[in-house]
Amino acid sequence: MIRSILQSLSSRLIIAVLTALMPLLAGAAASAAEPEWRTATALGGEPRYPHGFAHFDYANPDAPKGGEARFGVEGGFDSTNVFLGTKGTPTGAVASAYETLFASSLDEIDVSATYPLLAEAMRYPDDFAWAEYRLAPGARWQDGMPVTVDDVVWSFEALKEIYPTFTSYYAHVVKAESTGDRIVRFTFDAPGNRELPHILGQLYVLPKHWWQGKDAAGKLRNIRETTLEPPLGSGPYKVTAVEPGRRVSLVRDPSYWGAKLPVTVGTNNFDRLTYEYYLDPTVMMEAFKADKYDFRAERSAKMWATGYDFPAKTEGKVVTMTFPRNASGVMQALVPNLRLPKYQDARVRRALNLAFDYETLKRTVFFDLYDRIDSYFFGTELAAKGLPGPEELALLEPLRDKLPPAVFTASYANPVGGTPEAVRNNLRQAVALFAEAGWTIRDGKMRNARGEPFRIEYLTFSQLDERYIAPYAKALGRIGIDLDYRLVDDAQYQNRLRSFDFDMTVDVWGESLSPGNEQREYWGSKAADQPGARNTPGIKDAAIDALIEKVVYAGDRPALVTATRALDRALLAGDYVIPLFYSKDSFYAYWNRFGHPETLPKYSVGFPDIWWYDATGAAAAGLSR
Repeated sequence: MIRSILQSLSSRLIIAVLTALMPLLAGAAASAAEPEWRTATALGGEPRYPHGFAHFDYANPDAPKGGEARFGVEGGFDSTNVFLGTKGTPTGAVASAYETLFASSLDEIDVSATYPLLAEAMRYPDDFAWAEYRLAPGARWQDGMPVTVDDVVWSFEALKEIYPTFTSYYAHVVKAESTGDRIVRFTFDAPGNRELPHILGQLYVLPKHWWQGKDAAGKLRNIRETTLEPPLGSGPYKVTAVEPGRRVSLVRDPSYWGAKLPVTVGTNNFDRLTYEYYLDPTVMMEAFKADKYDFRAERSAKMWATGYDFPAKTEGKVVTMTFPRNASGVMQALVPNLRLPKYQDARVRRALNLAFDYETLKRTVFFDLYDRIDSYFFGTELAAKGLPGPEELALLEPLRDKLPPAVFTASYANPVGGTPEAVRNNLRQAVALFAEAGWTIRDGKMRNARGEPFRIEYLTFSQLDERYIAPYAKALGRIGIDLDYRLVDDAQYQNRLRSFDFDMTVDVWGESLSPGNEQREYWGSKAADQPGARNTPGIKDAAIDALIEKVVYAGDRPALVTATRALDRALLAGDYVIPLFYSKDSFYAYWNRFGHPETLPKYSVGFPDIWWYDATGAAAAGLSR
């Protein structure tokens, strides 16, 4: 129809019509090319908070300012440069000095919704091919210098180069550049990754001028090296004192540029934050009982069940609380190093799981406080259950020849012990699997065809691991396997782990409720040989890689859930790790000198961010200082 009409018109009329339409067409094209600026971004639906909100619902805008919060930290440190993934043992205590482009709320699904912090707005096109962030005009470093686009570009390039997490996380961001006044654009290597515009808001921005300047001794700083110099940030707290391996002190910056932002109102209420480091967990607990630090997250079931019966607790000076883990899933596991030939047979790895008697440990060591982990996304809706349904099968069927048959025929289950009969049966099955893989018991030892014994060196820096490793070693000994418990200091442990110089260790992966690009670093083949990456087991599997991409490029929440469950199912079927245990609750204890909002956010206990020093309550409890 249109063609016949045009053919009936004179060429002059056609030109006139097209000339008249050109401004409209150009305007439409410009409109399509210029997406709107946003003051919130979300992956799991609409952001909770509208443009112009005053403060997060859980924050108390009238919270008093003052006082001190003291923390105990197990381990040590030899660097304040927290962005080196392959050098030193950094202290996380300096985190309050740094800020990101956007900030997360604590009452929305994990980090699926973020709001302006260093940047006042962001935007991206419908095909997710790039993202732009516009910096807040008032953003300042703690030395008074403005935060610039040059800082953002430099931070992106430096962090992507030196920090394995960012190397994987932002692998598909090919360029960062200035595109206007206070505007930085991130360009992606392909469209369709809906998570990339969002997670770029989580980029830490560092002061280029400071890192490229000189320290007090006149030495040129280097972000690629360790340092013990108090860092310069843009955040609400300044690092004022660093005692190597012992203590880090921060004070609230009275000139903090972002104090009136909606994401910070009612937060950062303490004048001072102090982090004390302890090499021994027993000494650390005694220090808490002696009021040497204020707030403790308890990791030991035995300690939680039996260790808080002391006078200060009885007198109400110490408060204990249980808080549900709503924010994330988890995989905590014993990790055999698949880079070693002896662990490359899945039957061997399954046999090692059969020797782990969790049910007895739960009763005798863990006081029935923990559950056995049976998913890489344990405790969330993302965990695979039962057999795969039609939606999962649509993703799994094209990979059938690359996946273990169990993916399609069986729901994953850990071995069940707890009784002498069950334990003996599990060990018999373990011996049979070892035999299938070429290992048999000769002269009381599990040996391969060359007569080499199967030995395990378990590497750790925490004495707490012995509570479950000692019984495990005893069980392995019954089938001819010696397990040596190797306890090293934190620095040596980190260095060996970064270079994958271990036989077996333990690791924990916290899982977002909106998983995405980080899965490449956790389980992707490229990360298996990248020093400092989180693929601790060394998984290299084409099917796993393909399913990770399905997670990354999921178009909506239902598709994300389906893809994650399929990935979970494939990981479990590979028996890459020996799942351990976790509680669906967090356990905390603190000295009763603090106040907090009546209703805490759903996804975090919020300490110290939204708590405050309660002078009246502290005096009533006899805890003034």
